[in-house]
Amino acid sequence: MGSLFYWVCQEYEADFVILCIGRYSGLPNIPEFHPDHGLEVFKGKVMHSMDYSKMDNAEAAELIKGKRIVVIGSQKSATDIATECANANGTDNPCTMILRTVHWMFPTGNIWGFHLGSLYFNRFSELLVHKPGETFLHSTLATLLSPMRWGVSKFVESYLRWKLPLKKYKMIPKQSFLEDISSCEIVLLPDDFYDKVEEGSIILKKSQSISFFKEGLNIDDQHAEPLKPDLVILATGYKGDEKLKRIFLSPTFQDCIMGSPTSIVPLYRQIIHPRIPRLAVIGYSESISNLYTSEIRCRWLAHFLDGAFELPSVKEMEEDVMKWENYMKQYATRKYRRSCIGALHIWYNDQLCQDMGCKPRRKKGFFAELFEYYGPTDYAKID
Repeated sequence: MGSLFYWVCQEYEADFVILCIGRYSGLPNIPEFHPDHGLEVFKGKVMHSMDYSKMDNAEAAELIKGKRIVVIGSQKSATDIATECANANGTDNPCTMILRTVHWMFPTGNIWGFHLGSLYFNRFSELLVHKPGETFLHSTLATLLSPMRWGVSKFVESYLRWKLPLKKYKMIPKQSFLEDISSCEIVLLPDDFYDKVEEGSIILKKSQSISFFKEGLNIDDQHAEPLKPDLVILATGYKGDEKLKRIFLSPTFQDCIMGSPTSIVPLYRQIIHPRIPRLAVIGYSESISNLYTSEIRCRWLAHFLDGAFELPSVKEMEEDVMKWENYMKQYATRKYRRSCIGALHIWYNDQLCQDMGCKPRRKKGFFAELFEYYGPTDYAKID
């Protein structure tokens, strides 16, 4: 613990430690730029979205009012901040949003008359993908239904291409919708985001590299003019892995918690490290709805600490972790380190329910169980 004048180190003894530090806070990810062309040469103001989000509404409004702003990023924070800037400054000072990777951006409303939950968040949708620890029957069904899995992804993509002017602004992602939802990288758009793009108060640009100079920055589009903003906001995410690693002083524990560079963070049930069984991590693995996923994990952990069940052997836990890793590498591909269970959250919750001795099937009736959307209310009565 620290104060203005001195530091004090205090030791505590505990039977069990629970880390609820959050993955998207505390340690911002600052991109690396060209040598001698980084943030240090730019005379304008640069800040991370973490610092912007800490401001109250009046302070943030004053910061962006009347300024030329560049937002670097492609996820939810970037689209929200760009929309706020566009609302404040309009077309007089349009906000430029620079994206390195384009993701599928999702507006509110249904998809060709279907709720997204009817397409991806029910038991039938999970029959279309291979699952960790699946039976031979599940594996066979996932293989036979693979054309439907491809078709559902294309069905969603066709709606987004029709609904949003993606082609016009060269915002069609290279990866499939299934890959984005399996890596928790779909972007829920502000309602009027593309209205702002159409009117010119948001300008979208794609670039793999950015180089700064004293008055502004250049992107890798040879036809683009240099940008000369007053303010650059980095909506570039957080170093969740590094934040978790820094919890430990011991290099041995640091290496243990992180796993290898080519593996996911090895957490059994996405909660407990097999080789550090007295430590739980809540909120690291992602889902489409992180709040209720974290809550059911907390209930699982409470049951475990209350002695309702015991952990398997280290070998069994590591084998289970490997099965989840194989799933994530298959469907999230290059973003498997995000440890996303978004497209398989019912299967995951079933495992937690079985451990707790709760009934995993939460619906009434065969068709409801198979086709209805699964959400937080289905697990509300778990004690």
